[in-house]
Amino acid sequence: MNQRPNRYLGIFLGFALLIGLLSQAAAASARQTRPGPALLATDLPTEVATATATEAATNTPTKTPTNTPNAAGRPQLVVKHAEPAGSTSIQYGQDFDLSVTLKNSGETKAYNIQAVFTPGDLIPRTNGGVVDAGDIAAGGDKTFKQPMTAEDTLWGQQFAASVMTLTYEDAAGNPYTDTFNLSIPVTAPVSYSSSATPTAISRPQLVITDYTTSVTPLEPGVQFTLQLTVTNSGTAAARQVVMIAGGGSASSGGGETPVPGGISGGSGSFSTFAPVEGSNVQSLGDVPQATEIQASQNLIVNVAVSPGAYAFPISFSYVDDKGSPYTDDQVITLLVYNLPYLDISFYRDPNPIVAGQPNQLPLQVVNLGKTLVVLGNMRVTTANGAIENGQALVGSLDAGGYFTLDSTLIPEAPGTLELTVSVDYTDDFNEPRTIIQVLTVEVQEGFIEPVGPGTGTDGEVPGEPAPETLWQRVRRLIAGLLGLDSAPESTLPEGAPVEDAPPVSVPVGPGPKG
Repeated sequence: MNQRPNRYLGIFLGFALLIGLLSQAAAASARQTRPGPALLATDLPTEVATATATEAATNTPTKTPTNTPNAAGRPQLVVKHAEPAGSTSIQYGQDFDLSVTLKNSGETKAYNIQAVFTPGDLIPRTNGGVVDAGDIAAGGDKTFKQPMTAEDTLWGQQFAASVMTLTYEDAAGNPYTDTFNLSIPVTAPVSYSSSATPTAISRPQLVITDYTTSVTPLEPGVQFTLQLTVTNSGTAAARQVVMIAGGGSASSGGGETPVPGGISGGSGSFSTFAPVEGSNVQSLGDVPQATEIQASQNLIVNVAVSPGAYAFPISFSYVDDKGSPYTDDQVITLLVYNLPYLDISFYRDPNPIVAGQPNQLPLQVVNLGKTLVVLGNMRVTTANGAIENGQALVGSLDAGGYFTLDSTLIPEAPGTLELTVSVDYTDDFNEPRTIIQVLTVEVQEGFIEPVGPGTGTDGEVPGEPAPETLWQRVRRLIAGLLGLDSAPESTLPEGAPVEDAPPVSVPVGPGPKG
């Protein structure tokens, strides 16, 4: 009878122990899904503590870092300000400190904040672009500075771009990374005087404003003088100016030890134009600001040069008032022509030329050059007469070739007469040109022909008798029969010498019968 209650008591205790184990397992499962106080092994029996510790060691989840902020419970850094320290903009090539203010807009504190700047338009200096910003509490902010240098490539741009990457952690050690693109305004540098007026850099500047040649046009083998007008258009005086025709440079000499060959003028271009009667280097002295001076250089055109436009470099080397050296290289253009070399004249003596009568003009043009030329019209004109056949097209003439033009001249009056002969052609730059030659001839007075014997009114030739009429012949016949003068009547003018006339045979009839 007493053993049955003891057995019931053992069963009851077993059920109680089973219920306690199940309750402890449920509590351990609940701790895995929500935060709560840690379960100490001393709070459980030895068997239960061992099972719980084993289960917790095998079921603890691994933390996975994430950059996606939750609605609550993590730090969140944002950029509050990013601008040059003490200014609102930068200039290209400028060294400055970039001031960055960070704000923690999250609900927990941010630890171990580190900012890394990537080189771009802005180059980090002194620290390699890495800044340790420390910690920022929730809702707090912190400002730090990064030394920067603006690139020269920012000239003309409005903004400079820079990339900043932030890394930080929360209280549990979860890492976070945020990247920000920063834009900094850029302005061009401006120099100001005491009146706040922008001023240019103070330096001399020599410019060739005009140039001419003593011979026009230039041809192969021609010597000429090149005249230059040089103006100092800078803002300071040019000292010890040296002009180098053909291009070159000169050493500054300011504070340096003088050495031979301080002027380099032999490396210029002289294949087309070469200096004569002196070298290509000349000293022009000092040229004050806004002053104009004249310079000249004697040159010769190479005989082997073909027609064309040739660039001729000219350099000016000088120093300013502080001894700083400058060299201004400039280029001018000279035109070289190959004009025809012609002889325009008579191919024989045209004299005598008589006024009022047609006279032949034997004209010709000869190519005395060394190459073929193509000529246009050849024409002859005069102001004191008329010319017939006075124009003809010449065409191409070989070296030594000629072309003749036979014109007719009718002078108006005796004396010296000028003939203008012109030949048209097109030069090497397709510009029309004309060669003009003036020839002179002497015109003689014309012959006056009388038109009648003594009177010049009946149209008969002087000295010749007029035709006899029938009555004149009958009268001479009767005079002869009577023994009188039966000669023809004289047609000479009164007072003219009478030449002995040849005897005239007069027929005599038979005498009277008886």
